[in-house]
Amino acid sequence: MLITGIIPARYASSRFPGKPLANINGKVMIEHVYERCLKSKYLSNVIIATDDLRIYDAVIHFGGNACMTSTEHLNGTSRCAEAIQQLTIAPEFVINIQGDEPLIHPNQIDLLIELFINDKELDIATLIKKENAIHLLQNQNVVKAILTDNGYISDFKRTTSTNLNFFHKHIGIYGFKTNVLQEIVKLPPSERELEQHLEQLRWLDNGYTIKGAITQEESISVDTPEDLEKVQKIIYRNKANVPL
Repeated sequence: MLITGIIPARYASSRFPGKPLANINGKVMIEHVYERCLKSKYLSNVIIATDDLRIYDAVIHFGGNACMTSTEHLNGTSRCAEAIQQLTIAPEFVINIQGDEPLIHPNQIDLLIELFINDKELDIATLIKKENAIHLLQNQNVVKAILTDNGYISDFKRTTSTNLNFFHKHIGIYGFKTNVLQEIVKLPPSERELEQHLEQLRWLDNGYTIKGAITQEESISVDTPEDLEKVQKIIYRNKANVPL
């Protein structure tokens, strides 16, 4: 089974330009992500897909695998699709790994892949985490996944009922059958996607199945320099419980 991990990485960011190259204890952030991906039990290879020569050169410098992609991509999903088209042999599955999560656990990637191993009908997989902090229910920056009894996701919402004891927080790592990935990037945005600014609603609205793997691990997205400082301290103290 050929499974490729793609880490989309762009230089431009409104809140934190150049963050893939931010230094975290002697390594650029994208290198931390790359190294953790290499520890997955299932990934056949890992590629950093970027639109910037500074990132490309940094990846080659630390011995990583990188490819150049268009500057026109609106999201990481379409960048992954272009990266896959550059491969001589197409993988069976593609895992889209966020380039701004340097604390990602290799077993989170493996959890996602095991959904495909155990469910041959599955189109798309993603990570979710049970969240007891119910004050986040009305926080629109915390996306909630609505599960069916068999673990499929029926909907994603930015806000939901406050009469809950817990909810499932969506974590933005995705797995795709390769043919599904190539199909969904050609779809026009759905009305719900435009309203909620959630691309995964386009996939649901077009009949694709999405299943959630429940992780126990917490990760931190680096969106601001303040987030970077937090991650630096965690890695320095080796409290992330992740193989370094």
